[in-house]
Amino acid sequence: MRGSHSGRRAGRVAAVLVLPIVLALSALPVLAEPTPTPSEVAPDRPSGSTQDGVALLRVVVPDQAGMDRLNSLGVDLAEYRKPVADGIELHAVLSPREAQELRDQGFDVRGAISDQADLAENKADRQAALSAEAEAADEVDTLTPLRAEWFDGSGGRRFLSVEVKSSATDAQTVLTATWDSGPGTAPGSGGTATMSRFTDAGQYMYHRFNSPLSVAATPAKVTVTSSRGGSVTVPVTKWLGDRRKDPGRHYVADFVDHYMDPTEVTDRITALAAEFPKIAQVVDLPYKTNGYRRAAQAQFGTAAASTLYVTSKEYGSQGGNDVSVALVKPDAAASPLTVQVTGSDVVVGLATDGSAAISSTAREVVDALGADAAASALLTAATYRGDAGTGLVAAAPATRLTDGLKAPATVSRAPFQMKVLRIGKKRDGSKTGVFLYCQEHAREWVTPLVCVETAERLLRNYAHDGQTRKLVDDLDIFIMPTVNPDGGHYSMYDYNMQRKNMTNHCAATAADPGSRNSWGVDLNRNFSVGSRLDGYDGASASCTSGTFSGPAELSEPEARNEVWLTEKYPNIRFAMNTHSYGGYFMWPPGAYKAAGRELLPRVDFGTENFFWDASGHILSAVQSWRGTAIWPGRTGPVPDVLYSAAGNSADEHWYNRGIMGWDFEVGADLYDPATKQFQPVGFQPPFAEGHEEAMEFAAGQIGILETARAFAGDKKDPDSKLKVTGRAEGSTTFTFAIDEPANVYYTLDGSRPTLSSAKLTSSGMREGTQQITLDRTTEVHWFAVDIAGNVERNYRPDGNGGNYRKERVEVRKAR
Repeated sequence: MRGSHSGRRAGRVAAVLVLPIVLALSALPVLAEPTPTPSEVAPDRPSGSTQDGVALLRVVVPDQAGMDRLNSLGVDLAEYRKPVADGIELHAVLSPREAQELRDQGFDVRGAISDQADLAENKADRQAALSAEAEAADEVDTLTPLRAEWFDGSGGRRFLSVEVKSSATDAQTVLTATWDSGPGTAPGSGGTATMSRFTDAGQYMYHRFNSPLSVAATPAKVTVTSSRGGSVTVPVTKWLGDRRKDPGRHYVADFVDHYMDPTEVTDRITALAAEFPKIAQVVDLPYKTNGYRRAAQAQFGTAAASTLYVTSKEYGSQGGNDVSVALVKPDAAASPLTVQVTGSDVVVGLATDGSAAISSTAREVVDALGADAAASALLTAATYRGDAGTGLVAAAPATRLTDGLKAPATVSRAPFQMKVLRIGKKRDGSKTGVFLYCQEHAREWVTPLVCVETAERLLRNYAHDGQTRKLVDDLDIFIMPTVNPDGGHYSMYDYNMQRKNMTNHCAATAADPGSRNSWGVDLNRNFSVGSRLDGYDGASASCTSGTFSGPAELSEPEARNEVWLTEKYPNIRFAMNTHSYGGYFMWPPGAYKAAGRELLPRVDFGTENFFWDASGHILSAVQSWRGTAIWPGRTGPVPDVLYSAAGNSADEHWYNRGIMGWDFEVGADLYDPATKQFQPVGFQPPFAEGHEEAMEFAAGQIGILETARAFAGDKKDPDSKLKVTGRAEGSTTFTFAIDEPANVYYTLDGSRPTLSSAKLTSSGMREGTQQITLDRTTEVHWFAVDIAGNVERNYRPDGNGGNYRKERVEVRKAR
């Protein structure tokens, strides 16, 4: 979850919880939140000097008695309190005179949280919204249909998906969809439903169904009406209409029978390369991971103020697990605080007062351990999450530090050698390359199975399946089954919901054992394009956040390995990043800046259409296994269907190296006929379900390879036509129709078109082709270039030829 608990209008009452005196890693505490440091607290601001009314002000009292005194004075206190460095922060509604009177009585009254200036701003915003609503209410809105499709899902059920955009963007606009039961049937005979308003980053996107609707009959048309008066009727087309040819009767599949850890996965691809040396090899990646390893730790204390923890200098597997610490109470009175080290055993002799009671605080013990050369060579010590450590510690028996890792000995604790399986008959860079990679996020256990299954199918079917042989002969395929091996091991053996890698970048304030499941970097936020450091949304600077982007772009070896591979082999033109769950199919751009929803540049018109056209083929391959249909509403550029993901790998590969990349989210929702609802499957479904997901999305990866092969062999020039779409007195509107995904460059001034000329775009997000309006008769010159680089009519934009297309568009003069 993104966000901070230390914001100006947020806070939480600290709670002191009683803990066991010595905490092993299997019984970690949840103590009070640490007092924010001055840098974490939003600065005060003075209340408006011209205000006539009250303000909500901060008041800091030293203790509960101060709070009680304010109550007894009848001060209007908000239901809010927060421990701060110098006492307790309260919020009070005060007039300027009341604030001054409290100051005169010695109260620490600070700056305003909100005042009359905020009120005026809120009123102005409200009035502007009301005025806009009133203005919109007087106008009939325009409805732009984006998509209206039916598709078959698993179990033979049929579903309807509709997306429509209203020109009225306010929340009061309600759209209702009504559909028939097929050609010739009455409107509304199929059903009716209210559509949901889809917003993102505070902006209206369009209306849609939250999930596709089950329909008894295939609708031919759907009519959408608006509460503002707008209406539109459109045909309903089939989604995923590409009927795939069944594989040959000797085609073999299904090579996974359990969830595999990253060691197993890597051993599998290594064995495959050895078994098929003529068409496969292993590429060792240059950057080893930090490894499945942790420093050893132990924690002592009963409450935050008296708690301390120690961390070994060496990893647990390299000696840290052999270190022990004891906190011993001497029998004598007035004993000093001492530290003794014998081998790997550290004994702290706690100080006592004149009555022989322990007098050592947590801070004093931490400082003593740090000052002792022998102890500090073995470990570091810290108070709990930045606490001042003023509480008295308790004696504790000798406690062995532990890294807490539970994986079997078959999982190495050393830095991990990441590997890629390269498949192809000719692996010299002359063939179009495809990069398939899985498990950037550790907890997504199905995804490495997808990559393994794809590799098995390619290699084991090569000898006897003609279609597979074409893929292997004509492509250069790179399969990285686990991008995040350290996190993958940790997820399987220690904490199944681990998302990130295992590298701990946290300072001592968040490095205690209780934070161990929150350490690591989100590898799919660690890349250099559209990153958090560039101001893009969807990643966190907090080292314990699930979307922590790391201390710097490409700080993690796992991310650098991806970049190295795509730079080392520039023939890679396509990529697929496989995640889970939800059943999404997405492509760049993948990030935006929250202010104004400023996206990374959208791909151009031709590339966007290529992504959409390829989607039909790839998703039909997914559907071929058991009928799973990825919804139209979960297909498209990442921000259009999901959220912003700052610093993701697909944007890295597209914007820096021109690699056309998709993102799979395997694990589509399953339809429950009993409840008539779709149900999510989660990151680690029962293996029976995980197996099916692996099978169907491996088929999807094969579909991507087929798309890449078709691209590599595309020698056909595109064909385009000018199409007039509207005429009125004084204007004519036209667009271009193209027989394949391609970009169109055109001129309206009679000049020769080049690659620097105006370029056809889309009308808007998920909308159709741009409409161009002329106000006078014009001869239009243009040519098309497809995604493979073929130019219409073999025209040379950088030459002198005149074999571009041209057509005169007439405009009737206004009377």
